[in-house]
Amino acid sequence: MLQTKPQIRRWLLPAVLALLMLTGLLGGRMVYELAQPISAGSAAAVMITVKPGMSTQEIGQVLYEKNLIRSVSLFRMVARLEGMEKSLQAAEYSFSPNMSVRHIVGMLARGEVAYRQFTVPEGYTIDQIAALLAEKNLADAAKFKEAAKVLRPYEYIQAGADIVYPVEGFAFPDTYRVARGVTEPQLLKMMLYQFNDRFTPEMKERARQMDLSLRDVIILASLVEKEAQVESERPIIAAVFMNRLKLEMPLQSCATIQYILGYPKPELTIQDTQIPSPYNTYLNMGLPPGPIANPGIDSIKAVLYPAATDNLYFVADKNGVHHFSKTYEQHLAAIAQVSN
Repeated sequence: MLQTKPQIRRWLLPAVLALLMLTGLLGGRMVYELAQPISAGSAAAVMITVKPGMSTQEIGQVLYEKNLIRSVSLFRMVARLEGMEKSLQAAEYSFSPNMSVRHIVGMLARGEVAYRQFTVPEGYTIDQIAALLAEKNLADAAKFKEAAKVLRPYEYIQAGADIVYPVEGFAFPDTYRVARGVTEPQLLKMMLYQFNDRFTPEMKERARQMDLSLRDVIILASLVEKEAQVESERPIIAAVFMNRLKLEMPLQSCATIQYILGYPKPELTIQDTQIPSPYNTYLNMGLPPGPIANPGIDSIKAVLYPAATDNLYFVADKNGVHHFSKTYEQHLAAIAQVSN
């Protein structure tokens, strides 16, 4: 018996609806799968540069070629559905295969740029910091050093005929996170601002009580930083320098000779200690014109809170451990001991 047209329609409509629902479910499942991370277990970082003027299609193509998404069309669709298609920002980003398409789109829209991290070790000079930044492709060494000659955001950063870098001593050793594209002056200012934050009002008050300027503290701390190799010796070394200053004795710091030479010489000679320079603490009384390095917080605290001792001399053995003496005769004996 033949079915009438109304009967066919009654049968066909549910079938079509069922097929559409099935297609929608399969399509939705496919979209869901495509939008998931490429590799959920991966922790790899993939650097991506989005240039100004790039379209959503072009950004998606870069992501696809870096194996961060499965479909450029899906990337565009997610950006459109999230209302972010017009908000994707130009910058450098760090993505990972463990990120979903939605996550990537969100980062692009919020401008969550990639940060690079670097550490300035305690005791580094401006020249060493410049070389470090250049090695990590964060700055041009010459431009950084040029900035170090002219930047003086605080009154205690002073220029002088004998001072190459007024900021020497005040570029605080620490770990920093910066976005690519930061300029050399901006990098240096970060370190100078960090120093200003870390040298607290309490430290300033302590320096005032000791009749020391902030600059005096940092000059002394830079000497301690370069002389000390054992942490516990910092306050004792600081005390030796303070004692010698009070007795109007030359500081005779080998570290100042190394600074004049511009490189670490394993053993200094008598001739080295006779180099004419305002930084030569064998020839000149008092403090050198400026810091010889950028000291860490422990060396600064050692100067502010030196050990209670009458020692006036020290000499280091081959392991970097210092032997301290109160008299010159004791010092000669210590030299003989470490030389054996």
